[in-house]
Amino acid sequence: MAEPTKYDRILNALQSLLENEDMSSISVSRIAETANMSKGSIYYYFSSKDAVLEALIERSYKKPLETAKNLARQTDIAPFTRMAMIFQACQNSSSEYLSQNRKSSLVSAQEAAYLHQKYLNYLICELKPELTEIIRQGIDRGEIHFDYPAALAEIVLIVLTVKLGNTLVPSEPEETEEVMRALVSLLEKGTENPAGSMNFLLSLS
Repeated sequence: MAEPTKYDRILNALQSLLENEDMSSISVSRIAETANMSKGSIYYYFSSKDAVLEALIERSYKKPLETAKNLARQTDIAPFTRMAMIFQACQNSSSEYLSQNRKSSLVSAQEAAYLHQKYLNYLICELKPELTEIIRQGIDRGEIHFDYPAALAEIVLIVLTVKLGNTLVPSEPEETEEVMRALVSLLEKGTENPAGSMNFLLSLS
């Protein structure tokens, strides 16, 4: 396996530190020390500690975002099928992040919520254009009937990430399932699609 680049060593260092420390207590000097490089090397690649965190988040979601961008171009696949694949990739990444976070008992609940919020914000902002394009394609094909594709994409992503992440608004499984069923019902009626056509969303809860 090839040695990680300095860029990746910096991200790996922050990821390692976050397993045991709050982001607020981690300094650029600590990141540099953990990465076994000078503080100046950190600033060569990143303008600040927050910039390192943003890059770590971007790397963590690289795979689902690449999946989303690729699916947006696959016009031979039905829009709902592509949506399901994007949502599944999104859920898998969120689940992996949460699993890694739970391994550390030293990270406070407040810090965990802060980090997850950063992850969700990035995910929604990055996936929205791709999902919007898929919805537009569905509208053009007459498979989706809706006047506001960008708004619809944002609504769906917000509900999915908040409910499936289950950290910003913690819910019992029954409550999450009820919200997902309500979302499915609203989407089917709002886009003039038959009942059951969006049941793929229920498999995510």
